[in-house]
Amino acid sequence: MSLNNFIPTIWSARILSNLHKQLVFGQPAVINRDYEGEIAAAGDTVRITSIGPVTVGNYSKNSDIGNPEVLDDSQAILTIDQQKYFNFQIDDVDKAQQNPKVMSEAMGEASYALANTADQFIAGLVTQVTETIGTDTAPVTPTTTAAYEILVDAGTMLDELNVPEMGRYVIVPPFYEGLMLKDDRFVAGFDNLQTASRVNGGIGTAAGFTVMKSNNVATTNGGSTYNIVAGTNISWSFANQLAEVEAYRPPTRFADALKGLHLYGAKVTRPDKMVVIKCAKPAGLA
Repeated sequence: MSLNNFIPTIWSARILSNLHKQLVFGQPAVINRDYEGEIAAAGDTVRITSIGPVTVGNYSKNSDIGNPEVLDDSQAILTIDQQKYFNFQIDDVDKAQQNPKVMSEAMGEASYALANTADQFIAGLVTQVTETIGTDTAPVTPTTTAAYEILVDAGTMLDELNVPEMGRYVIVPPFYEGLMLKDDRFVAGFDNLQTASRVNGGIGTAAGFTVMKSNNVATTNGGSTYNIVAGTNISWSFANQLAEVEAYRPPTRFADALKGLHLYGAKVTRPDKMVVIKCAKPAGLA
């Protein structure tokens, strides 16, 4: 190698890591992994069967009961239709001067990038939910007082939908948390972080929910309406697999390279058992 081509740069052993968002939507506390199984290739499907309600009848002593009820069943199909990859290299000339931590840091960045893309994909599925507070074109606008009351309304809707109280969560954008922190009714719940600290993005408890914060909350109506989801993990499913991770030497480069393939899919299986708060950011916070 000619010295004229050598890059006279000293690589610091201390790497400035990128600032990452909290990845919230893909965790088991939010979306179940019940049907993940083994995913061999993109296009695989998982068939999810649900059983209709069982009818209860009156019984009279010494009398025959009716014929057995034929239960209705339906299937939802979870398709593994998302295929995402990363592929990066580190040149040998640079490698001669760098600290080995650089490759490790780059691998971490690649892993985060895949996870963040999947998190945004899952967050976007909330537009399939049928039960809403507000609409895309007429969203509710929270205030320091109304922010709490909106969550109470969401909890009441879940009660009426027979959604279990155990494991309820709500995922809010940062501005909503800011409004909550100005309300004393929230502060007491936010001080109790024992439950919230067990989940990514957990910031406290309020109105019967574990409250999580995420910058991946989906928006609609040109980005002006935030879709805050409230519910439990019984209502949707996620299945994923990091199918391939391969280190290799590019044939036309003097470099080490790494590539990986992430396969996944998600499905809202009970769109009527979640609530989405269609919410606008107050004008003063825009």
